[in-house]
Amino acid sequence: MVAQNIAFRVDASSQIGTGHFMRCLTLADRLKQRGAQIRFVSRHLPEHLRSMLAVKGHEFALLDSAKNDVAMDELAHAHWLGVSQAQDAADTVKALSDGSWDWLIVDHYALDSRWESMLRQSAKKILAIDDIADRQHDCDILLDQNLYADMETRYNGKVSAHCQLLLGPHYALLRDEFRKLHEQAKPRTGPVKRVLVFFGGVDADNFTGRAIEVQAEIDLADIRVDVVIGAEHPCREQIKVACVQHGFICHIQTDKMAELMVAADLAIGAGGIATWERCCLGLPTLVFCAADNQQKQVADAAQEGLLYFPEIQEDLKFTIQRHARALIENGYIRHHISRNCLQAVDGRGVLRVVASMASAGIEIRLATPDDSEKLFNWRNHPGIREVSRNTDVIAWQEHQKWFASVLSNSKKWLLIGEKAGVPIGVVRFDAKDDEAEVSIYLTPEKASSGLGLDLLHSAERWLAAKHPETRIIHAQVLGENDRSMKFFIKAGYKMKSADYSKRLH
Repeated sequence: MVAQNIAFRVDASSQIGTGHFMRCLTLADRLKQRGAQIRFVSRHLPEHLRSMLAVKGHEFALLDSAKNDVAMDELAHAHWLGVSQAQDAADTVKALSDGSWDWLIVDHYALDSRWESMLRQSAKKILAIDDIADRQHDCDILLDQNLYADMETRYNGKVSAHCQLLLGPHYALLRDEFRKLHEQAKPRTGPVKRVLVFFGGVDADNFTGRAIEVQAEIDLADIRVDVVIGAEHPCREQIKVACVQHGFICHIQTDKMAELMVAADLAIGAGGIATWERCCLGLPTLVFCAADNQQKQVADAAQEGLLYFPEIQEDLKFTIQRHARALIENGYIRHHISRNCLQAVDGRGVLRVVASMASAGIEIRLATPDDSEKLFNWRNHPGIREVSRNTDVIAWQEHQKWFASVLSNSKKWLLIGEKAGVPIGVVRFDAKDDEAEVSIYLTPEKASSGLGLDLLHSAERWLAAKHPETRIIHAQVLGENDRSMKFFIKAGYKMKSADYSKRLH
């Protein structure tokens, strides 16, 4: 991705929670690593989160938090904003008026297509992050990282035809430490030795306090209990005292969440982004919804065997106690959930989202007979022959024969990537069963453009959409081609094996 200016519009408060902000921060950090200049625009943001932005080197613009007298709109979460969408749009435009913005990323249940349309004057492209699919959007990419039974259809009629949809925990915005620890995490087996309690960064209804009471009443001999709360938890002092009283470990605004999750055998917590963090590390969890908008997410994830979600038929405290004890005593259920989780979330979601942003604007199409001469000239260019398996100059007649055979083969897909109507490169997939081998090169004119990864990711999305039966992509690289090896590793490919040869004569 070429260095870009990227703005985020997101809020956090005791009412909104911190999940929206934290997932935006994860995406912002990854974009900054790729050279982007980041600015957060917020109307509500606690001081400790503003300090977090400063430490990470992100710009911050604070909108006036005073309420206006204009009537709110009909959105269910309109009260989160404190002003009308029109007022917020005008304020945001002003906050971004000193620069040119390549992307605006908006993560707010109180903002919809009306706000997004007004912000088109400030940003070239818009990415909307949503979970509840209750409003219209005017965006180029829509990200919903949750798993729903109706995932493929829930945004029908809510976005335009050109909008790219990134749906499901495959795109979950998790920090790097989750991706790294995912490789080490194993399905949980054996007795429960550590329990983790975490109900989100705010937990306004103090589910944490009730969970502590329950854990204190259960026989937890030889079981360590870690309790995590945010800096703004409304019952912070009481929880600290309770943890000391019962011998539990209290962690406040910890930056070691991934380590705590991978070390735990069982968690008790809420829905939201923590659901996918726990899944990524294979942590079986007893889940209770801390907000109404988590109900469907949690219920559908439970249906897929990714968490344990009991119906609260008695009081909450009794329900936690009964089901926590049941999970502690049932290693089979914990192992089953843990295994499902590790298969569902790999921690690479933020990489996929960044790749989608970078490749936005690249169009992928199948090659046609009219492309034959172009491919002949590109393939015979010295720079392309140099990195090809066959470095010889290809004769026109030989090329025509090969080209015709590829176009007529239903298991070979020859693709051309274009940006603004200009060809940038060629990608070929050779399929067999549920696997495909990929080859790729940029056109000579775009060889030093840095578009290779973006082209590959675009072609991969084309393959996933057109041929969903393909599950694995292979890439063969010549042993001395270190540049190609680094390219595919950076694209997320893993080395499966290495072939060695030795000339005797």
